[in-house]
Amino acid sequence: MLLLQLSSAQGPSECERAVALALRRLHGEAENLDVRITIVEKVAGYAPDTCKSVLVSLAGEHAQRLARHWTGTLLWTCKSPYRAAHKRKNWYFAGQPFCAPEEAMEGEIRFETMRASGPGGQHVNKTDSAVRATHLSTGICVKVQSERSQHDNKRLARLLIQQRLAAQQEQSAQAMRLQRRDAHHRVERGNPVRTFNGSAFIAQN
Repeated sequence: MLLLQLSSAQGPSECERAVALALRRLHGEAENLDVRITIVEKVAGYAPDTCKSVLVSLAGEHAQRLARHWTGTLLWTCKSPYRAAHKRKNWYFAGQPFCAPEEAMEGEIRFETMRASGPGGQHVNKTDSAVRATHLSTGICVKVQSERSQHDNKRLARLLIQQRLAAQQEQSAQAMRLQRRDAHHRVERGNPVRTFNGSAFIAQN
């Protein structure tokens, strides 16, 4: 299992829209490759149906192959859906894989269960399926309620903590480089590994 992050890299709403469209396409490609994809964390953008970033887990024989296909600078070429007079048509975003580190010992993470909250109709507030997980040595705390099963939410919470621990370790090891370039917030303009065209998000390569 590994993690893949798609990020708008602080780009405008058009880049956030590209991330949302990319996530939809990623689901389709995962299904074709028999890769299980699960959303671990999703940060909504300013406009409807947009994402600043999304972190997914990929599991299956072809998970690494799929992740490689989405690693690097990505380009959506399309007239802005938000600014009719805007001349720019190239919207860049980025994909970055994370190898999930070895799981922390169970005793290092404290789990609390609670009722799920928010939209969801009949399935919300019926059972204590939501999970808050705290990594005791660092204080990292996450809440997950995306799945109906408490077991699945615990698994995703553990993955999310691991990803944040990995990010902390990488930042410590490469502090000088990250001061110049933060991989999560910046993206190289040009030389995209994949290009998508139009509102239908058709892959060019």
